[in-house]
Amino acid sequence: MLTSPSKSDPEFAPGARNRYDDFVAVHINQTTTIHGTGNFLTWHRYFTWAYEEALRNECGYQGSQPYWNWLKYQDDLTKSPIFDGSDTSLSGDGAFVQHNGSLSGAGAIWLPSGKGGGCVESGPFVNMTVNLGPVNPGMDGMEASPAGRLGHNPRCLKRDLSSYTMTNWMTNENMANITIGAASRNIELFQNELQGRFADGFLGMHAAGHFSVNGEASDLYSSPVDPSFFLHHAMVDRVYWLWQALHLWNAFEVAGTITINNRPASRNTTVEDVLYLGVLAENRTISELMNTIGGSPLCYVYA
Repeated sequence: MLTSPSKSDPEFAPGARNRYDDFVAVHINQTTTIHGTGNFLTWHRYFTWAYEEALRNECGYQGSQPYWNWLKYQDDLTKSPIFDGSDTSLSGDGAFVQHNGSLSGAGAIWLPSGKGGGCVESGPFVNMTVNLGPVNPGMDGMEASPAGRLGHNPRCLKRDLSSYTMTNWMTNENMANITIGAASRNIELFQNELQGRFADGFLGMHAAGHFSVNGEASDLYSSPVDPSFFLHHAMVDRVYWLWQALHLWNAFEVAGTITINNRPASRNTTVEDVLYLGVLAENRTISELMNTIGGSPLCYVYA
C-alpha cells in the first residue's frame, strides 16, 4: 500500500503520494465530524473494514484484520509482538529525544515522556516516509505541518511508547466498566467513557491507545499515519462489538450530534446519516454498519 499510487484528487490531497496516504487524508479531512460524535463508532468501524479490504483486494493480503489487545503488555509495550521491533512487528519505539511529555485529552491531561520521541529504530517501518500532517500533534517538540493539513510534509515515523498511559487507563477495571458495568447501560454512556472524560482527567481507552504509542499517533487528525492505528481501532471496534453482543436490546442505537463534542452546536445523529469514505469505499448509512454479520457490506466476528 505504501508503494501503490494514490487515488486521491490532487486538488483535495496534494500531499498524498501513495494508497496508504488516501486513508490518512480521508481521516484528516473528516476529523471534526467523526470524533465526539454519534457516528464515531460506526465511521471508524467502516474505515478499518475498508483498510482490510484494500489490503486483501489491492495488496494480496490473505489474512484477517488483527487487533491490539490493550490488556496485555501494559507494563512494557516493547515486549508486545506488535511493538517489539522484530521483522513481524509494526516496528518498535522511537529513538530517545528529550521532550516534555504530551498534552492529551484536548490539552487537559499531561502525560510524561517515555524513552522514545524520535524516529522508530527497528522493524518494518524504520524507513517509512510519512507524508501528511501533523495538524495538531500532542507530543512536545512536534509542530504542525508548514504545508497545511493535506500538503506534502515528508518525515520519519515518530513514536514514544508509554507504559504510564497503558497502566493508568488500559485496565481490566475500565474494560469491565464499559462492557458490563455502570458505563455500559446505554450507547451514550459507553461511547463517552470509551472516548474519555477529559475534564475529569480521565483519558479513556480510545485516546489512551493513541497516546500509548504517541509521536505521530498523538495527533487526532493524522494519527492513521502510524500503521498501529488500524490495530488499535480494530480493538475499538471489537469492544463495540462486545458491547453490542452484551446489550442486544439497544445494540443498534446511536447518541450524540454530528460535530465534535457538539462544537459548534448541531443536530442529533440518526441511523440514516450517510458516512463518506471518498476513494476508500462507497457511501453507506450508519444503519448498514451497525451489525457486523449483516452481510452488506460487513460479515465478520471477533475472537
